[in-house]
Amino acid sequence: MKLSAVLFLSAVSTVLAGRTLVFPTQTSTSYVEMTPLKPLSLRAFTLCMRVATELSGEREIILFAYRTQHYDELNVWRELDGRLSFYLSGHCVLFKTPELGPMETHLCFTWDSSSGAAAVFVDGRKSLTKIYRKGHVIRSGGKVILGQDPDAYLGNFEAKQSFVGEIGDVNMWDTVLSDSTIRDMFNGKKVERGNVFDWESTQLRTNGDVVVVNREL
Repeated sequence: MKLSAVLFLSAVSTVLAGRTLVFPTQTSTSYVEMTPLKPLSLRAFTLCMRVATELSGEREIILFAYRTQHYDELNVWRELDGRLSFYLSGHCVLFKTPELGPMETHLCFTWDSSSGAAAVFVDGRKSLTKIYRKGHVIRSGGKVILGQDPDAYLGNFEAKQSFVGEIGDVNMWDTVLSDSTIRDMFNGKKVERGNVFDWESTQLRTNGDVVVVNREL
C-alpha cells in the first residue's frame, strides 16, 4: 500500500534546514512531490541540491523532475556514462564532471534563456559554459517530484531510473545566482532563500518508501 504524508518545513527553524530525504531502495513507487512557492514559468533558473548515492556503473539516475501534462519541462539526470545533464522539453545539455558517489556532493545547475548560457557547479566549482535552448521558456502548470522520472503526468515510473540514496537542501531561484553566492552556499554560509523552492519552507508530500532524516547543523 502506498504511504502518503504531508510535511510542512518551518521557515524559521535552522534545524529543519538540515532535513534530508533518504530513498533506501530501487522502486517504481517512491517519490516526493514538492509544492513551489510560485508558478514555474521561468526564463532563467538556479537549481541546487545536496546528493549522495552508491549507485554506480551504467545506471541513469533522475535527480529532479518537473513535468506538465504533455512535456518534461525540466529534468535533471546523472546519465549512463556518469555525466550530469538537464533537459528542457527536448534534447539535453551534458556536462562531464566528477562522478557522484556516497560522499555528499553539492550540485547547482544554472540556465539563462536570454543568452542560452548553461552551467553546472560541483562543490562550488563551475563547469565550462554551454549554450542551450536560447529563447526558451519553461512553462507552468506541472508537478515537481524527487525520486522518479514521470513518463506521464505523475505516473509511468520505471524502477531502473529511480533515485536511490540521500537528497536534500533543494532550492531554486528564478534567476542565475552569482558564482560567489553558489560557492558561499556550498560552504554553508547563509544566502538568499530560493524564491521558487526554499528548502526551509517548502511543502513536501512523500509517497512510498521515503525516510525523512533530520540532521542538526
